[in-house]
Amino acid sequence: MIRKEELTLTKEWDKTFPKSDKTQHSKVTFVNRYGITLAADLYMPKNTEGRLPAIAVSGPFGAVKEQCSGLYAQTMAERGFVTLAFDPSFTGESGGNVRYMASPDINTEDFMAAVDFLSLHEKVDPERIGIIGICGWGGMAINTAALDTRIKATVASTMYDMTRVNAKGYFDSADSEEDRYQAKAAMCAQRLEDLKNGEYKLGGGVVDPLPEDAPFFVKDYYDYYKTGRGYHPRSLNSNDGWNVIGCESFINQPILKYSNEIRSAVLLIHGDKAHSCYFSRDAYADMIRDSKYAGNKELMIIPGAVHTDLYDGGGKDAIPFDKLENFFREYLK
Repeated sequence: MIRKEELTLTKEWDKTFPKSDKTQHSKVTFVNRYGITLAADLYMPKNTEGRLPAIAVSGPFGAVKEQCSGLYAQTMAERGFVTLAFDPSFTGESGGNVRYMASPDINTEDFMAAVDFLSLHEKVDPERIGIIGICGWGGMAINTAALDTRIKATVASTMYDMTRVNAKGYFDSADSEEDRYQAKAAMCAQRLEDLKNGEYKLGGGVVDPLPEDAPFFVKDYYDYYKTGRGYHPRSLNSNDGWNVIGCESFINQPILKYSNEIRSAVLLIHGDKAHSCYFSRDAYADMIRDSKYAGNKELMIIPGAVHTDLYDGGGKDAIPFDKLENFFREYLK
């Protein structure tokens, strides 16, 4: 028996972006195959008829639907798509009995469950469904596209490969067997401490206060998550972060293994000034290497944009929404 949990959902508009008068917004819930009920914001374009193309959106990793994913979803709904921005399992308003855990498998399933929901919605054409993943959910979106044949088009924006960064560190600076062994040993020790203490230790969100000598990418995150620009009380990154052991399994589970077998269209977007740009450049190279399906894959580099500029535009309209609209119109037809 498939059952939905009754979630407590906020009724007021509590997003980090203004509400549009060009869309209709509602709160919805749906269930993934692990029985976890997910909370989402559904955005419908006004004054439309018939079944429409649809897009599921999530990310960044550690954010909530009231932040970037909701902005992407609402903007794409203004452009004629049914859109669904959801909180992943164990975060935000979504279910999951243990909070602030992540899983390459379950989080990929979250995207697939969103496609399930859209496929069965009366206003959606199930043959015209795409997905958008932001930051760590960009990698998750590519993994989902490699698994879910219903997806016709995928956008990965300012992408992180969370398995790579957990296994090798930032900029691959801890890419050795010894470094991975020590990371795994620390996680295993933390598991026992958590059980002794009866609760999971939180790893902390974006550092606050910001050290004067913090690397630029940390300052970049702080400028979004810890200020009025993007702070949200339910966001892990804005507050106390994931559990220390929350991303343990990512160390050993590369999610982009079969990306060069994706038959549907994929667009990767990244700023050339982003610390994370190497993720998209390498993912694109791997995606087209020895692939029969390279013709509908594209890497778009945004000059002058840093990582979080593709969260909300960075005050310079850095998100190429015209490109996104044209991409989805081409492949969701």
